[in-house]
This record gives sequence, C-alpha cells and structure tokens, in this order.
Amino acid sequence: MSSTTELTDTAYDILKVLGKDADFLYDTIETYIKDAQKSNKSELVEIWQTIKNDRKRHMHMLKDALEKEIHR
Repeated sequence: MSSTTELTDTAYDILKVLGKDADFLYDTIETYIKDAQKSNKSELVEIWQTIKNDRKRHMHMLKDALEKEIHR
C-alpha cells in the first residue's frame, strides 16, 4: 500500500464517528422521535429534534475536516 492510500489515524477517527452518527441520524433517532410522538410527549420530541439537528451540524463539521485531511 502506498503512502497516498494509507488512512491516517485522524482520518480513521473522523470516518468512524461519521459512520456512527449516520447510523444514529438515519436509523435510531427517527424511532425515538416516533416513540415520543406516539406517547404524546411533545417536549421529548423537541429534545430529540434538537439532538438530531446538533448531530447533523457535527456531521457537517466532520465532513469538512475529513475533506481537509484527504487533500493534505
């Protein structure tokens, strides 16, 4: 494997977190929101929505960081 195709520790870290956040955002959290909606817990729905929005923002930050890592 040439040095240009090796994954740095920092790029690996970013990819790992992006994968976990993607699973959470596009699978898990929707279930939590639906459960809170079914239970008529609007405050909890809002909390989950806030967490979802924060995680999306964090994912965008990590995506930008990964692009910088790759293009060094």
